[in-house]
Amino acid sequence: MTPELTALFVARAGDHHAGVHPCTPAELPGLLATLLAGATAVVLPPGTPPQWTTRLGPPTLAGDTLTATELDAPGLAVLTGCALAVAETGTLVLDGGAAQGRRLLTLVPDHHVCVVRTAQIVADVPDLVRALPDPTRPLTMISGPSATSDIELNRVEGVHGPRRLDIVCLPPG
Repeated sequence: MTPELTALFVARAGDHHAGVHPCTPAELPGLLATLLAGATAVVLPPGTPPQWTTRLGPPTLAGDTLTATELDAPGLAVLTGCALAVAETGTLVLDGGAAQGRRLLTLVPDHHVCVVRTAQIVADVPDLVRALPDPTRPLTMISGPSATSDIELNRVEGVHGPRRLDIVCLPPG
């Protein structure tokens, strides 16, 4: 992992209208509390590290039992980790592992906050394929908040998924 890959990932994720927030492990609980302060509740997948949630203000919900209708509640946010991230495309890659949960968690709530360790960032898609812990697991690839454009090319975010995506980048260690 090089600082150049991290910088490229941050730039490309920003190009996709994601909020990108570098921080240290000591700053993480406070930053997550700030990013999620406006949520009515925060959905947590199984395996979410407890240190991520020590300062959260909104109530937390276990993400393993919520239905799509429950996940579509106004003001709901989800906090996840990721399996890997791709610098060249600014893409998050989730495989349903620990702290990621099932696919539905990241496709329905209005706000998705994802924690990425810089050691998880790979250069490009071929490197992603080589680095996958289990290439048989289904993948969700996320490049920015959900967006579409109308015939006049007016961009609208949040039509088919989260309107807001915040990525928190942690240094190695």
